[in-house]
Amino acid sequence: MPALLVSRPASCLVNPSPARKIQRLQALRLDALHKCLNPMTQSSVPDLLSETEDLVVRFAGDSGDGVQVVGQQYTLETALAGNDLATFPDFPAEIRAPAGTLFGVSAYQIHFGSRDIRTAGDDLDVLVAFNPAALKTNVGDLKPGGLLVIDTGAFNERSLKKADYDFDPLIDNRLDQWRVLAVDITAMTRAAVVDCGVSTREAARSKNFFALGLVLWLTSRHRETTREWMQGKFASSPAVLAANLAALDAGHAWGETAELPPEVGAVHVAPASLAEGTYRNINGTEALSFGLLTGARLAELELVYCSYPITPASNMLHALTQLAQYGVQTFQAEDEIAAACAALGASYGGSLGATGSSGPGLALKMETIGLAIGAELPMVIVNAQRGGPSTGLPTKTEQSDLFQAVLGRNADAPVAVVASRSAGDCFETAVEAVRLAVTYMTPVILLTDGYLANASEPWLIPDPRKLDSFKVAFHSDPEGFEPFSRDETTLARPWVKPGTPGLAHRIGGIERADGSGNISYDPDNHQLMTQLRRNKIDGIANDIPAQGYEFGDESDSTLIVGWGSTWGPIQSAVQQLRSTGMRVASTHLRHLWPLPANLGSMLEQFDRVIVPEMNDGQLVKLLRAQYAIDATGINKVAGQPFRIRELVESINKEVTT
Repeated sequence: MPALLVSRPASCLVNPSPARKIQRLQALRLDALHKCLNPMTQSSVPDLLSETEDLVVRFAGDSGDGVQVVGQQYTLETALAGNDLATFPDFPAEIRAPAGTLFGVSAYQIHFGSRDIRTAGDDLDVLVAFNPAALKTNVGDLKPGGLLVIDTGAFNERSLKKADYDFDPLIDNRLDQWRVLAVDITAMTRAAVVDCGVSTREAARSKNFFALGLVLWLTSRHRETTREWMQGKFASSPAVLAANLAALDAGHAWGETAELPPEVGAVHVAPASLAEGTYRNINGTEALSFGLLTGARLAELELVYCSYPITPASNMLHALTQLAQYGVQTFQAEDEIAAACAALGASYGGSLGATGSSGPGLALKMETIGLAIGAELPMVIVNAQRGGPSTGLPTKTEQSDLFQAVLGRNADAPVAVVASRSAGDCFETAVEAVRLAVTYMTPVILLTDGYLANASEPWLIPDPRKLDSFKVAFHSDPEGFEPFSRDETTLARPWVKPGTPGLAHRIGGIERADGSGNISYDPDNHQLMTQLRRNKIDGIANDIPAQGYEFGDESDSTLIVGWGSTWGPIQSAVQQLRSTGMRVASTHLRHLWPLPANLGSMLEQFDRVIVPEMNDGQLVKLLRAQYAIDATGINKVAGQPFRIRELVESINKEVTT
C-alpha cells in the first residue's frame, strides 16, 4: 500500500492567532463530535467511522517525551469507553539515556477491543514515533498497512545520526508498506500554546499531549478524563496546565479538521461485553497492594511492608505507602537484608510482615527466609522477576527465578510458592499468599514479573462481603503450652504475641526440639523436624483447588502447561490451534510449590506435554523431576513477553515433529 505523506502541515494552523482558532473550532464542534463518537450513548456507529474488533496502539519516543504518561491516559480513556484491554509499558534500562539514542527509547502499548483481550497484542495497528530512534526500534512491529504517525519536527541530521540512520526515512521509500501520517507535531504544539505563557522548551514538552489528542480522535476516544487529570496534576502551574490542555485540544481538533483521506479516518471499537459490576483500571502493582491489604484484613492483622528500592519492585512500596490510612505500615530499609529482617520481626510481633524485591534482592533475602522457615513464622515475599543474572535487564521481564523461589535456600527449607497470571490476578494471588502464610505459619513467595507489575487491565472490584475470612487465633493459654506443638491438620505451630502472660519462649534459627522448642543438636530430632517442616508444606496440596483445564481436557493428545504472565499468550495460542482442529489442551499453574495434588495424574493422560516459559527451562525441569514425564520446553529469554504467533509456530513445530 503506498504511503500517505502529509508533510509538515503546520500551515493549516499557523496564523496570527493559532491558539484562538483551535479554541473556536473546538467550541463549535465539541458537542456534535461527542454525540457522534460516544459509544456509550449511541445505538449505532456513524457511517463516517470504520468499525474494527480490536486495535493495538503503541506510543514510542525518548524517555523524556512523556510516553508513559500519555499511554496511561489513553488507557484510562479506553477503559472508560467500555473496552477490554491489556497494556505493555516498556522502559529503557538506563536511568536517563542520552536523548535520541536507540537504547533510550520508551514505549507504551495497549491492545483494546470489543472482545476478550488477554495480551498486549502481537503486531501494531498504530505506531506513534516521536523521534527517529523510536521509529527505528519499533517500526518492525507495525503490521503492513498499519498507521505510522511521525513527528517530523524531531527528524534532523543530528537526531538521524543518533539513531544510526544513514538516510532520511521520511524521503526514502522504505516506509511505503505503511500508511504514513507525517506531522510536524513539535511546531504545531508550539503554535497551539503560543498564548499560554510558557517557555519554548516547556511548549515543546507538551507535544506528547498533542499526539495524544490526535490519536484519541483517530480511535474515537474521549478526552474529558484526561482534561480532569491535567487540572489536578498541573494545578500548581497554571501556565503549564493551559499549555497541556491547549496541546491536547489542538491535536484532537487537527485530526478532525485536517480533512485526512479515508485511509487515515477515525475508527471505532465497540465496548466489550464484560460481566456486570464495578470496574477500575488496575496494574499488577496496585492489585498486589490491594491484595496484601485485603488478606491482612481477612486475617484481622496489621500489614507491615518492608522493602528496599529495586526495579521493577519499587512501586510496591510507593503504592502501599499511599494506603497508610487503612492501617498499612511501610518501612524503607537500608538494604535488602534489613528489609527482610524487619518484615520477619513484624511477624514475630504479631503483624503480617511482608517484603518485596526483584531477583538479585530475593537472593539477598534468602538467609532471612531460611530463618522464617526455622522459626516457623508467617511472611509474604513478593518477587517481581526481571531479566538477569545480576543487574541484567532491570526494566525487562523474565520468569527466571522459579528455581530460586522453590529451591534457592541452604539445607532442606521448603516454602510455599504461588504465581500471578495477570494484572488483576495479582489481587487474588496476594490474598492466597497471605492465607497460606498465616494458616501454615510459613513464608510464602509470590512471583510476578516486570510485565505484570506495570501492565494494566479492567478489574472487576470484588465484593468484600463475599471474601472468606481466615482470622488468626493467637495462642493465649499458658496451660500445657509448647511453642513447637502442632495443629493436627496443618502442622502449624502456635503463634504467640511477645509479652503474652505466661507464654515466654525461645525462638531463633538454631534447631529446636519438637514440642518444647528447646535448642537441640540431637540428630534424630533434626531428622524429625526436617520432615515435619517438609510435610507441613506438602500438606498445602490438600488445601488448594485441584488443577483444571483452561481449554480442552484429557481427550486431547497434547497439553500446554504454563505459569505466571505467559497465561495470556498461551491461552490465545491454544484457542487458535484448537480452531484449526489440533487436539491441544492447556492448564495454567497458580500454585508452584507444592504442586496441585492431581497434577501428576493429569500429565499422565497426554501423549505430549509442552511448557512455554520466559526462562531457559525451569518449570519443565521441575515437572520432569517430580513426575518423571518427558516434557518439552518452549523457552524465550529476550526480556519481552511471548507473542501469540511465536507460540502458535513453536507448538505446531513440536506437535508435527
